[in-house]
Amino acid sequence: MNRICIPEYEYKERIEKAAKLAKERKLDILVINGSEADYANTRYFSGFWPVFERVGVAITPSGDCALMVGPESEIFAGDFGKIEKVRVLREYRESANPSYPELKCQTFRDVFQELHVTGEHIRIGMAAWLDTNLVIYEGLKEAYPDAEIVKCDDIMTTLRSIKSDNEIACLREAARITKVATEEVIRKLKPGMTELQMVGIAQQCIYENGAEYEGLPLYVFSEKSTQHAISRSSYREIKKGDIVQINLAAKIDGYSPSIGMPVSMGPLTGFKRELVEFCLKAHMWTEGQLREGVMASQIAKDFISFFQENGYGENLLYGPCHGLGLIEVEAPWMETISEYPLKKNMTFQIDTFAMGPDFGLRWEKPIVITESGCDLLSPQIGTIYEIDC
Repeated sequence: MNRICIPEYEYKERIEKAAKLAKERKLDILVINGSEADYANTRYFSGFWPVFERVGVAITPSGDCALMVGPESEIFAGDFGKIEKVRVLREYRESANPSYPELKCQTFRDVFQELHVTGEHIRIGMAAWLDTNLVIYEGLKEAYPDAEIVKCDDIMTTLRSIKSDNEIACLREAARITKVATEEVIRKLKPGMTELQMVGIAQQCIYENGAEYEGLPLYVFSEKSTQHAISRSSYREIKKGDIVQINLAAKIDGYSPSIGMPVSMGPLTGFKRELVEFCLKAHMWTEGQLREGVMASQIAKDFISFFQENGYGENLLYGPCHGLGLIEVEAPWMETISEYPLKKNMTFQIDTFAMGPDFGLRWEKPIVITESGCDLLSPQIGTIYEIDC
């Protein structure tokens, strides 16, 4: 079976690039941490996605590296990971906090010395600051009390923001599956079904069509819960007259684009129709602004002005885009303070979310930046579905 995935050589290239950046920063070692929920930075180098336990990757300026896992993940990481050295540290244990009193684990000092890091006053770069919990931080300070720990999150943004051809291929395949699942949910959507039943239909379709997992907690919201920018589906029964928000995502080798759109249970009328149509117009306007060389901040400022000038400034929550890759929402964001130019092969979700007095809606799709504009990673969206019920 020819599976679309990231090839082995690309993981090695990523480690080499990270090692070069570590050397430029005069770091003795770069540490990247992750978890089951926030796996992207560590999976980027290792291909490993933990369950329950945490995970870390250590990379030296010379390119030596190790995958650091909790006691229960050693064999799992050896079988699934792309890094040869797998080392067990208590700091990466699961949050239930087992002690493992009979188990001999390694320390950060053991691992770093194996990677030829010497000395006491070392510089440790931390390239996933938010994913580094207090237990890991204290473990580093215990092993190296005199170390300087340096925040290096920007290293990951530098490495991950421009995608390779293989990454884009994974995103396209995941988006293809997501569109199939979206169409299946719309086809089976009817009054009396619960939000969670519709999520179940999406899950079955996503797995049957080749995804490794859902790309995000799939959601089908209805009526008032459509105001939730992020949330979870419920046991609420969908009713005639509801507005239903669908946001689905399939995952291929970690890469997780999403597709989102509103659906009306019956004719779409009044302010609901007005806001749905305007947000679609704003969504397509955003697509037209995206091209290599444009400043991200300018697009964000113009997007807000577009809402305000059309009388919908109070309905806007955020926008217009966020980074896309190994997690459906990743850096860089596109905000009014985002002082960077768009570059070829950056990938984003065009994410147009707005709220009315008792409902919300979102049009969302994945794109890749090109020299002259942007290419869609999924089929175009824009049909306003009104279910005959």
